[in-house]
Amino acid sequence: MPDQELETNRDLVNIKNWLCKQPHLPHDVDEVLLKRFILSCGYSIERAKRSLDLFFTIRSNAPELFCMRDPWSQEIRRAFEVTDLIPLPRTTKENYKVFLYRLSNPDMDLFSFVDVVKAFFMLADTRLTEEDEIPAGEIPIFDSANVSLKFIPKINLSVLRKYMIYTQEALPIRLKQVHVINAPAYISKIHAICKPFIKAEVAKMIKFHEPNSDTLYKDIPQELLPAEYGGKVGTIAEIKRFWIKRIEAKRDWFLSADKRWAVDESLRPSTGHDERVNNIRDLPGSFRSLALD
Repeated sequence: MPDQELETNRDLVNIKNWLCKQPHLPHDVDEVLLKRFILSCGYSIERAKRSLDLFFTIRSNAPELFCMRDPWSQEIRRAFEVTDLIPLPRTTKENYKVFLYRLSNPDMDLFSFVDVVKAFFMLADTRLTEEDEIPAGEIPIFDSANVSLKFIPKINLSVLRKYMIYTQEALPIRLKQVHVINAPAYISKIHAICKPFIKAEVAKMIKFHEPNSDTLYKDIPQELLPAEYGGKVGTIAEIKRFWIKRIEAKRDWFLSADKRWAVDESLRPSTGHDERVNNIRDLPGSFRSLALD
């Protein structure tokens, strides 16, 4: 709609002007990313400003996830080898983007929680800065078929919390549904670890689907899924290869983004900032000593 496009462009100018007046925030920000913040915040400029600040602040306070991101490094390549992190090509009739996340290799000795989260955010950055078509919502599907109890000691509590805050409160997306398919009986143990970090409105979206069930198709048409799930959008390997090539083509951007998108806390104004910004530091370490029933 022309009126909406006009409103978006006007808001874009306002956000750019605001950014230039924030001494602690980066000013060189992709225009398509700013548009995403405007749309995902329902055209509320104040909400978009707060989300942008949180977006960059979390990134600057999580160097283990947002620095030294070389797509050619052994760590990142292995992360993509042992997991399938793929946006699917077609959207739903509501224009919702569907994603599939799964462990492709059940060998937990090859799995690094930090490296996989880092790789996931590299994929997200590629989408956020390059895709002009902004979906009306997003639907992740987590396939837990290869997830065993050995996954639990691999979880890093600090990284999990940053991941949860960042994906729920800072990423410019509109989450519409969350599906966990092939859920084993012990999925409740893993869910219990994540539960303290899941916002109430997100928790209501989560649906668990038992192995070999077709309940997912009530929400997601089967034809939108990869061939391995009886769908018509190509194989997982084909889709994955497409996205890895896009990420590798963006290598120079990744190697400079940690500096370009850094927050300078020494220049942050002393008033008017979001209290959530203060809640992402001094986080505890890992779950290695956590006692589980």
